[in-house]
Amino acid sequence: MDIVLAPDPKLRVKTKPVKKITPEILKVAKDMIKLTKAYIDPEGIGLATTQVGRDENFFIGKIGQKFVTFFNPQILSYSKKTKTFFEGCLSIPNYYAEIERPVAVTVAYQDATGKQIKTHLTGMSAWIFQHETDHLKGKLFMDQVVAQKGKIYKVVGKDEAGSDIFEEIKLM
Repeated sequence: MDIVLAPDPKLRVKTKPVKKITPEILKVAKDMIKLTKAYIDPEGIGLATTQVGRDENFFIGKIGQKFVTFFNPQILSYSKKTKTFFEGCLSIPNYYAEIERPVAVTVAYQDATGKQIKTHLTGMSAWIFQHETDHLKGKLFMDQVVAQKGKIYKVVGKDEAGSDIFEEIKLM
């Protein structure tokens, strides 16, 4: 299993609902978690099925210290309060952007057993859920940048301490 990189059209697929959570689907989720954990710099914290060339409606995300699988995820409501995050994506390596998103969301999804869950997410968990559900609709974080007229940055190297050096990329 490999990460699909932009501009591959597989990243623009709108996913199909998971009708039944099968052992095969659970294995795909487990493999996605393993693949995501392999990314250390930058750290992988979420991965949608479109990013591995599949069209089922689920993603995995790091919530707290553990990875959770979200089948048929939906965002039911968004907070009015927003925050600008410095966002990146494993499918668009070395590019980051300032993206404004709601700081909290109320969501519904099925867990790995098929149980329907409704919960409220805040902070990083809310941000991951929004980013990954965008993927399941065929959207990339760069679409948000363009819509918000935000700034895009490219990693151009490392400094002596090993930290990334960023250069702003001008949008046309």
